[in-house]
This record gives sequence, structure tokens and C-alpha cells, in this order.
Amino acid sequence: MVSGGGDRMELPSHQPPNGGVSQDSGHARLHELGYKQELKRDLSLLSNFAFSFSIISVLTGVTTLYNTGLRYGGPVSFVYGWFITGVFTIFVGLSMGEICSSYPTSGGLYYWSAKLAGPKWAPFASWLTGCSRGGNGGGGTSINKYGTIGIHAGILFLHALINSLPISYLSLFGQVAAAWNVAGVFLLMILIPCVATERASAKFVFTHFNTDNGEGVSNKFHIFVLGLLLSQYTITGYDASAHMTEETKSADTNGPKGIISSIVISIIVGWGYILGITFAVTDIPYLLDENNEAGGYAIAEIFYLAFKSRYGSGVGGIVCLGVVAVAIFFCGMSSVTSNSRMAYAFSRDGAMPLSPFWHKVNKHEVPVNAVWLSAFISFCMALTSLGSLVAFNAMVSIATIGLYIAYALPIFFRVTMARKSFVPGPFNLGRYGVPIGWISVLWVATISVLFSLPVAYPITIETLNYTPIAVGGLLIVTVLAWILSARHWFKGPITNIEA
Repeated sequence: MVSGGGDRMELPSHQPPNGGVSQDSGHARLHELGYKQELKRDLSLLSNFAFSFSIISVLTGVTTLYNTGLRYGGPVSFVYGWFITGVFTIFVGLSMGEICSSYPTSGGLYYWSAKLAGPKWAPFASWLTGCSRGGNGGGGTSINKYGTIGIHAGILFLHALINSLPISYLSLFGQVAAAWNVAGVFLLMILIPCVATERASAKFVFTHFNTDNGEGVSNKFHIFVLGLLLSQYTITGYDASAHMTEETKSADTNGPKGIISSIVISIIVGWGYILGITFAVTDIPYLLDENNEAGGYAIAEIFYLAFKSRYGSGVGGIVCLGVVAVAIFFCGMSSVTSNSRMAYAFSRDGAMPLSPFWHKVNKHEVPVNAVWLSAFISFCMALTSLGSLVAFNAMVSIATIGLYIAYALPIFFRVTMARKSFVPGPFNLGRYGVPIGWISVLWVATISVLFSLPVAYPITIETLNYTPIAVGGLLIVTVLAWILSARHWFKGPITNIEA
């Protein structure tokens, strides 16, 4: 194919290095990139998709942030904002998929940045991207009390146990998780509005814009932007398909397909879930009132009122919340999977303290040390809530915006420094790769600014949006760590086989 600059570029060979027996294309490409096949390559396209789809987890994201969407703009902000966000996220996914096809390694984002930034900037680009991506701790449980911390620790322990299983068993868990998310969405989007004795009109669902947020935000554009957080927060984590490529068959094609299909299917089923739940919304102020039966947790109150109004008891609503809770469990499980593969790859390149230890795989070809490290880090991040809810919210900000910045960095390097030198894999965007890449980068830059806007007025210590402070602080720490230490010993991705 021909690059945007007119230089003719050849596809990676994807052939076995010995030129003999036919070999899996992902395995061959990994060898070309200079890495041994240490993890068991046993995942199908369905399994690869399942991990990303379970992390995106519409049931988790929409349910936990429905309050935000309801408060800032209401139905209009998430019914239409979902599609606006979804379209731009597809662009990001397409750009990532193209890069993943050329570099199907567990390192994912940080490896891509190193290869695309060029030899001179590779170590720093890799370091910056890896630290930005590392801010995403996984899990999905709300932490605010000592007892909940204990429950969270127990759940993470189960996550680590499951992730220590051979990949064939973990693949099965991933597929069950994906099936649960799909079935749960269809169950709740149909059941809740059908059970509810009072339902919203189609006019309300598709045209009502809530400006009564009680937070002093009156500008309609500002309100709508804040409502977009529900959508953008939910549709994240699809880089898991890239981190699982060293365990995926035909990873140079199935990795990109996993990324894109998880985004598209999540957009479709997510919109259905939003519509179904919103048709059961009749009184926004009451749903957000902290004095209601659910303490102001809107979706829990919707579920509770739907069953209580028809059957005189809200027990059925609690059962429905159980469906969501299982999806949250699976989301955390898959997050530990994805994070552990990144930790494995990062340590393989000597970027972590005790790298040889974290890089080890067991007899089942599972990076079990990296698995337990990922679970432990997730627990430590949750501990910040005991000292300060502000600190915990800062962690959440880093996990959202920091993750998207990590998505954008390799795409930026691909459309700038590697515009003419990038060698595409079998999945590529052709001449549209550069414009789609620029759209992706500009979208991430836009949401990084918009999600840093104030969320309440007047601005006080309690109402301040700490996102720019948290993300800016992470950037400063990352750069200082590079200047003072990492630049002396971290040289970016290194091969572990003979050329």
C-alpha cells in the first residue's frame, strides 16, 4: 500500500523465521519483533473480544455513572451523548487497531509509542505512555468504608486466583463474563420498564434536557459536556485486546478485531440499556435525592420503585442490582488480566523494580507474579479512600483521562514522527489512517480539557474538579522520574531472542 507521503511500504512478512513449517501469524510477528513466545497462545477472536467487552462493561459503567448523566443534562445528555462519544471512540479504536496489527505484543500502548516515536525518543515515549496507562488500577468496586475495603480485598483475591488459572480456563471465564453482560443488559432494559407502573414518554426520553442539577452549573453546553462523562468513562479499557495479543491466535488480525468489535457492540447494547432504564424515569429530583430509599443512587432507586409499585416490595430491584454486581465482578477480573499482561511486558523490558521476578511465567505459561502484583496495586489504590475521598477521586481521574492520554500518545506518534515510516500490518486503514488518527488525537485532547471543567459552583475544596491537578501531577512525577532516574537505565523495549 502507499503511505500518505507517497512512499511505498511493505506489509510485515508474518512468516515463520525458519521459512519452513506454517506458523501462527501472531507468533511469527512476535518473533520478528524480537520476543520469545512465553505465554500460551490459545485465545480465539471471541475470547480476545470478551476481555475488552467485559472491561468496558456497559452494566458497570452506565449503572455507576447514571447519576452524573441524570444530573447534568438528563436524557438528552446520555441518549445523544452516548452516540457522539461512541463515534469518536470508534475512531480511536480504529487507529489503535491499525497499530496493534503491526505490533501485536502484550506491551501494547507503551511498546507502540517506542516503535513509532523513533530511536531517539523511544525510551521517553515508552516511559511516558506506560506510566499514563499504569494509572488505571482495574477493579470496579466503590470504596468508602473500612468494611468495604475488606470486601474489596476479598474480591481482588478472587480475581487474582482466577487469573492464576491456565489461559484456557481464564478464556472460559472471559466468555461467560461477556455473555453475562449481554444477557444482563437485555434482561434489565426490557424488565425494568415493563415492571414499572409509571413510565416516561418517548418525548421525555428523547427531548428532555435537565438543567436543574443543584450544583450551580447553568450553561447548557457546560451541562451537556459534564453529562458526556457517563459515556466516555464507560467506553474505556478496550486496549485489553492488545495486551492479550501474545495469547491470541492470529493476533495481527484478531487483536484489532477484538478492539473494534468490543467498542461497536458496547455502543449498541449500551444505548439499549440507557433507553430501557430511562423509560422508567419519571421524577429526576426524587431519584437524585439523598433521602430516598436508595440514598440518592438513581438506578438502585429506579429498580426498587419499579418492583415496589407493582408488587408492593422492592426485593426484585435488589435482585436486579445483583445482576449488575456480577458484571462489576467480571469487569474487575478482566481488568486484572489486562493490567497483569502489561506489567509482564513492562518488566520483560526491565522497566520495573524486580523486573525478572514480575516477568516470570509458571508451568501453565501464565505470568502469575504479575497477576498478583496487579491485584495488590489495585488494593493499594483503593486504600487512598481511607485517608481522603479527594485522593481517591484523583485516582479515578487519572484512571479515566490518563488512560485516554495513553491511547492518544502512540496514535500521535504514528501520524507525526512515523507518518512515512509506519509499516502497517494486515489490518490497516490505508490512506485514511492519518486523518482518522488526527481525529482520534484531537478528540482525546478535547475531552481532556472538557472533563477538567468545574463540576459545581461556587468552587471550594469540596467541589473542586481535581482532574487537571491529578493528571498534571502524574505527568510531573513521570517526567521527574525520567529526568532523575529512568533515563539512565530504561532504554525502551528490548528483545529477548537472537536477531
